[in-house]
Amino acid sequence: MSNGLTMRLVAIVGVVACVAMIVANQRDDSQHPMVSAQDTSRADAPEARRSRPEVIELTRVDGTARAVRLCQATGGLMLGVDCNDCGTECGEARWEASRPIPWEVFAQGDYVGPARTQHVPEYALRVNDVIEVVYWFTHEASDEAYRFEVGDEVMVESFSDPSLNRGNLEQGRGLMIQPDGTITLRLLGQIPAAGRTVDELRDALEERYFEFYKVPSITVTPLKTNARLEALRSAIDARFGQGGQLRRVTVTPEGTIQLPGISSTQANGLSIEELEREIEERYNSDIGPGVNTTVTLFQRAPTFVYVIGEVATPGQYQLQKPTTAIQALTLAGSWNNGANLREVVVMRRTDDWRLMATKLDLRGALLGERPCPADDVWVRDSDIIIVPKSPILLLDNFINLVFTQGLYGVVPFQGMSVNFARASSI
Repeated sequence: MSNGLTMRLVAIVGVVACVAMIVANQRDDSQHPMVSAQDTSRADAPEARRSRPEVIELTRVDGTARAVRLCQATGGLMLGVDCNDCGTECGEARWEASRPIPWEVFAQGDYVGPARTQHVPEYALRVNDVIEVVYWFTHEASDEAYRFEVGDEVMVESFSDPSLNRGNLEQGRGLMIQPDGTITLRLLGQIPAAGRTVDELRDALEERYFEFYKVPSITVTPLKTNARLEALRSAIDARFGQGGQLRRVTVTPEGTIQLPGISSTQANGLSIEELEREIEERYNSDIGPGVNTTVTLFQRAPTFVYVIGEVATPGQYQLQKPTTAIQALTLAGSWNNGANLREVVVMRRTDDWRLMATKLDLRGALLGERPCPADDVWVRDSDIIIVPKSPILLLDNFINLVFTQGLYGVVPFQGMSVNFARASSI
């Protein structure tokens, strides 16, 4: 009796397995994007088939040509789904919407891919970006008279009394304007010089020397000017390091950068062009005209996505290029058996640090049932992707935790049995 029952069960299981295989094969055939050579749909577009090139010529280095037959072209038409043809009115396209598509899209050898649109229309600088500022200086005539500043050197001469002369033109050495903005002269002592033009300083000296000479005949000759500009040149000189006149700075957590000669400059949220204009305006105000800069993004701040839950290797992964939610799962080694792919959670911080979350249904796409998954969104920096457990896996974990590790671990049930026959007779 027991052997017959076992054979019947085996036969039933075999029949069910065969039926399942037949249904799966029929489903795969209906959804396969390739069309066989006997497909009747080719008759709908004979002109398109004849117009498609089947053989191309490749030119070698030595100039000889070789004919190469493309495997996609020999197969005729290719069926597929263009996810942009349907638009927003008809919803998400399914495999039932398959129709002939250009086979060149899936041609071999083009692993680099086309030159797609830029990642962002205009990149906004962010914290931890590394910026390179290249300096170049121009000598332009100014409409305003030059005013001396601390560190400049001047030569003072008197044709009435050569003993008053200070500075030597041949040696290129003169009186340096001290940090308090003054110069020291015979008979006069300290005289303010910073902030004055050549004419203003000469007139001030002649007026003071009138106390000692009827005709002082004072001449003021600038020897070294633009002391702050020369100090800036020295600060950015990288000829013995990186080369050239440049400075590399990192956007601080407060969103600013520090450059020599000017105060902290706000950079977070600005574009490269906006930051370049801001830097040049600050140098023109603090140092003077003639300072030009070229700002480039030397290194972008690293961006990460965090994948946790039912994946093979949960953890932090760096985003090297635009990445979708499904691509992020591949970075984590794909999903585990028992993962709830219908409710994948994505948590995101907005510009003002508000937390927002959504659920994605990725099961159809990961199982090959949905060619255009609308839920396969682009991930951002610091996104958290949570792949939860399925209800069956949660139940299994509950049973294992409560009974296997909990109840059976505390109460020794081994060696105990219950006779339900006697219990029913009570």
